[in-house]
Amino acid sequence: MGEKPEESKLPEELFNGLKIADAQRAGSSCSLMSHSGDGHLQQKLLMDDQPPPKEDQTEEEHFHDCSDSFEERKLPEEDESEDKLDDNVTPPEPDEESLLDLEKSMPEDEKQKRKKESARLKEEGNEQFKKGEYTEAESSYSRALQTCPACYRPDRSILFSNRAAARMKQDKKDAALIDCSKAIELNPNYIRAILRRAELYEKTEKLDEALEDYKSILEKDPSVHQAREACMRLPRQIEERNERLKEEMLGKLKDLGNLVLRPFGLSTENFQVKQDSSTGSYSINFVQNPNNNNR
Repeated sequence: MGEKPEESKLPEELFNGLKIADAQRAGSSCSLMSHSGDGHLQQKLLMDDQPPPKEDQTEEEHFHDCSDSFEERKLPEEDESEDKLDDNVTPPEPDEESLLDLEKSMPEDEKQKRKKESARLKEEGNEQFKKGEYTEAESSYSRALQTCPACYRPDRSILFSNRAAARMKQDKKDAALIDCSKAIELNPNYIRAILRRAELYEKTEKLDEALEDYKSILEKDPSVHQAREACMRLPRQIEERNERLKEEMLGKLKDLGNLVLRPFGLSTENFQVKQDSSTGSYSINFVQNPNNNNR
């Protein structure tokens, strides 16, 4: 019972035969691996000797063309926006005090030279203004202002006033008002600049400011007919404007009052406002039936 069957024991001859077969297989596998490694090495050497494949130039050139076309489409838009800004925005100019500080070290002969050049540009602008070339005249006056030293205040005052006239012709009212104010600041007795600013104030519905400028002109020169006529005309226009504004304001207040009183069954007609002729004060009386009182 304890003995193993004879079939489970491997014969010694069979065991030795298996060892020999395994050794042969191992040798053949090493040979195959050696040959395979040599083949891969030779293939790698052959591949290293060949030049690298060329990249697809067509695809690269196509991408480059797309980039160029994108830049070409973008640049005109940027240029157009810059031109638009230049047309609509007035570039800021340095104030007179800053210019005086910058010109402290300027030689006198250089100042005279610049003054002469600014006078030439002013005459050029005057000729362009007479021809109706208002844009070109404005440009000439601007270049003259850039050239004229700040120490020559009367000359710069005239240039500001002339540029204001050119801008008025182009309907640039705000820029023209600024130029007139600068001209008056440099020369408070410059009647032509004050007159131009008064006209601009009147055109922009600033009647009170216009009247003050016309009065200032008459104080300096009572012979200016335009200022005298305006001083007679504008007070009536200002009064009519104030009455119109007061009526508009009262109308809005009445609408607001009716909105508040409507839930209570009332309206502003239930309240009568009377002015005391002797004192000018107002009194408010409540009326129960305003329609019956009007009969």
